[in-house]
Formats: sequence, structure tokens, C-alpha cells
Amino acid sequence: MTKPASNIPPVLRPENPPRRRLTELAERFGRDTRGSLDGIEVRGVTLATSDLHPGEVFVAINGRNRHGAEFAQAAADAGAVAIVTDAQGADIAEPAGLPIVIVDDPRGMLGELSKWAFGTDHDLPILLGTTGTDGKTSITHILDGILSQMGVVSGLSSSALRTIAGESVMARLTTPEAYEMHALLAVMRERHVEAAAIEVSVQAIMRHRVDAIVFDVSAFTNLSHDHMDDFSDMEEYLEAKLPLFRPDRARRSVVSLDTPAGAEVVQRAEVPVVTIATPAIAVDQDLAATAEWTVTVLEETLDGTGFTLTNNTDGRTFTSFVPVIGPHMAANAGMAILMLLEAGYSWERITGAIAKDGAIRAHLPGRAERIHAAGESGPAVYVDFGHTPVGIEKTLEAMRKVTTGKLVVMMGADGSRDTTKRFAMGKAAGDYGDVVIITDHNPRWEDPAVVRRMLLEGALSVKSADEAYEVVPPEKAIVDAVKLVGPGDAIIWFGPGHQDHREVQGVRLFYSGRELARRALDDAGWPVGERRWNDPYARAE
Repeated sequence: MTKPASNIPPVLRPENPPRRRLTELAERFGRDTRGSLDGIEVRGVTLATSDLHPGEVFVAINGRNRHGAEFAQAAADAGAVAIVTDAQGADIAEPAGLPIVIVDDPRGMLGELSKWAFGTDHDLPILLGTTGTDGKTSITHILDGILSQMGVVSGLSSSALRTIAGESVMARLTTPEAYEMHALLAVMRERHVEAAAIEVSVQAIMRHRVDAIVFDVSAFTNLSHDHMDDFSDMEEYLEAKLPLFRPDRARRSVVSLDTPAGAEVVQRAEVPVVTIATPAIAVDQDLAATAEWTVTVLEETLDGTGFTLTNNTDGRTFTSFVPVIGPHMAANAGMAILMLLEAGYSWERITGAIAKDGAIRAHLPGRAERIHAAGESGPAVYVDFGHTPVGIEKTLEAMRKVTTGKLVVMMGADGSRDTTKRFAMGKAAGDYGDVVIITDHNPRWEDPAVVRRMLLEGALSVKSADEAYEVVPPEKAIVDAVKLVGPGDAIIWFGPGHQDHREVQGVRLFYSGRELARRALDDAGWPVGERRWNDPYARAE
């Protein structure tokens, strides 16, 4: 039976945070105070009582369902030295007996407060931030891989991992809350990180998670259907990303012209911009032809994608290989190289490090990640975090090209998220897969049967009931999928990817698509090699 997870990742903290005084906090950020602030030292800030360290300030925000000030007593019990909140929160929190600093907008000032508390206003690593609908995570991990090949001490923050100088913990949010981000940057500085790759979600920009941070290079990948539960239309969605291309957020930018939105980003960017395009996937070939750099796809195999990156002005060219399937991954690799170039690393150092190894050496957790059967005679099984129609379509198109036999697509989707994309996700599976199996993924608070029905409707718009159907739970679905395949065939499972848990009615449960796929292959007589990851699910039996 699946067990409740106890592996909620920690928020990393610097070992030696600056010594700050609560009175200074009030002078800088407050408009009023309650209680005595004298003699109190501040060692950090947090939004969550669950990870509050003694000596920190608890910032109480008025949330969607409850005011954070309702947890003031829990904060006091955990060792908080003060509370920062709004006037309403101050009235709620006062019985806890902690000193209170009252501000107008606790969330809006959290970035600046975190920068002050953790001292991230100086001596930071080179920061490389990537936004867009698809490709953010992949580029972030490719950047980290190339930096390692170059011998650079690197850091990383993605929807999969937080990594500092080779030490990793699982991620909570795609982009951490502001206090966690600034604490992470402070830890990176302590561990002498030279450059850090950061995945920047649209929610991070909207909800102040990357406030008070200036990226040395920001990048825009593309825009396609996603997050329509947050935005009224695609124009509003794009508008929310544009602040990352202004001087208070970035020094310079790299923009892909593979989707028309890239042209608008270039037009409206307020920092120097370099453009790149990959004609093999570009929506508008005429627009792609105007890019300063071009990625040309050379080969597609089960093990990855060969490509050439060319400067269309001076003729510089570099040919290499990225170990993930698909032209879109070649595009991601090209953008990562260009971001490093714009960050100040020399062309010779970047390309020389990659060429020495014969390819980009990067592990992209849960992005068309192959669960290797022993030897090469068995079926290929992949897990993928794909959750947008375009992202799924690109991956399936690439998978179709390199699969000689049957392609089985297994799919789940997030509950309590954008419902408008589910039909298109299911249709993409039906367009490319010989068989589509719809199962559960991460229902959160939503009825999983409703999620499955919407995906299945899309698949059945192009497939018969014999070719597209539901199987639950996912533990059974992957076993059934493996029974359908043999040598030359492939399974790709969209949904869990790198994740080690699923959330059902507010309960976080151990759950690993990678481990379930391993077991299904092994039980079917296709032995698999050693794990390439630390998997909590394997310890939850």
C-alpha cells in the first residue's frame, strides 16, 4: 500500500547569516510596530512555520483561504523572534506575544526583506534565469551540466532539484518562495558557487518569488497553452513573463524565436537581447530566419539528438550531441550555450569543454528519461514530466521517429490545475501513440475520475475504444503497458517524471513512476540496470 510521505524537502539555510537587528528591520520596512523590538537579533525570515528556525522572523501573509497570522502561536513555539504582517494580521497575531512589525504588503516586500535578512545584496554567483512554457527545466539542467564540464562550481534550482556544488535536495515549488530563494543564494555564496541556473515560472514572477534578484542573463523559450486557470488569455499569460526582461530583473537576455511570442519579447525587452531559433520546430519559418543564431538538427536517436549551433553573422559553428530525444532538446542545448556566452564565458571555453567529452553531459530528471532494460534487446520505457499539449506533442513526435515498433502512451494529469488543456493533451497522445492508456497522476483535491475523463475524451477523438482506455491505479497501468510491448517497442509515461510523491486530498504520498516502471519491466522478464537516482519510493515498501 502507498504510504504517506515524510520527505518534504528542507529549505536550505546559510550557516552564517548576517547579524541583523529587529529595530533595523522595522526602520527599513515597517510603518508601525507592536511590542518591544529592542535587543532582538534576526537570523532569517520564513513564510512557513513548518520550516521555521529559531531566531527567524515569521512573515504572515493573508492567503487564499486563511491568514498566516493564525499560525502566530505555532511560530512562537518554533522559536520565531517576531512577526511581520499587515494590520489585519497584527490583530490576529497579537495574542502570541511576539513583537510585530506592520507593513502594507507582506508578500510584495518579501523579496527585499529576504535580501536584507540573508545578505544577498552582494557577491552573488552569476545568475542564469530561464522562463517560458516548455523547456525551462531542461535548459536549467543542461546549463548545470555544461558548467560542470567547464570545471565551474555550479548551483541549480529547478522544478526537480535544488543543487549546490554537487549536493542536491528535491524541489518544493518550480521556483522557490522569495525567502527560500534568497536563502539558497546565500548558501551558494558560502559554498563558493560561481554560476547558478534558475528555472523561473510565471507564478514566480507574478507572486514575487524572484523579487530583489537581478539575473545576469534571462532567457525566454516559447509560449504555448498552459496556466489558463491563472490567465484570461495567452496575451495576459505573456504579459506576466515580460518583467523578467527589464533592467530591474536582468542585465541581458536570450530569446528564442521558435514561437511568435518571442518576437514580442524582443520588441518589448528593455535590456540587450540576442535571438536564437531552431527551424525544425519553429512555428514561423520567416521569423526563425531572422534569428542571430540557428540550431540545426543533425540526427535523432534513442540516446539523444545531434545538432549544430551557428552564428549567422560571423559564421562561428559548433556541432555536438545532447543526451535527450527530440529537436526541442537540441533547441534547449543551443539556448544554454548562448546563455553562457552572454554571461561572459568564452566561446572557446564552452565549446572546448563539451567537445572534450564528445557531448553535453547533463542528466535531465524526468524529461524523456529512459528506464534502461539490461542489454539492448528489450523495450524502451521512458518517464516524462510533460504536462502541456505542445510539450507532449514535441516529445511524442520525436519518440515516433526513433521507435521502430509499437508506441504505447501512458498518461495522467495534475488535478486542481488548468482543465482546458487536458483534451489537447489526450489528443496528442492519440495522434502519435498506437495505444493510449489513461491513468491517475496527481489529483490533489480534484476527483481523479474527472481528470481521466477529460484526457480520455481527447484520446478517443482520434482513437477507438480498443486503442485508448483507462486503467487505474497507475501501479496496474504500467504493468499492463509493459505486457503490450517487446523488442523494438516503446512506452512513454507522461505525468510523474522525476517526482517522488503524489498528493491526494491534501496527503502527500510516496510515488515514483521511475521505480514502478523498473518493477514492471523486471516482473515481465526485462531486467533493468542500477538506479541512477535516490528514490524514496524504493524505501516505502
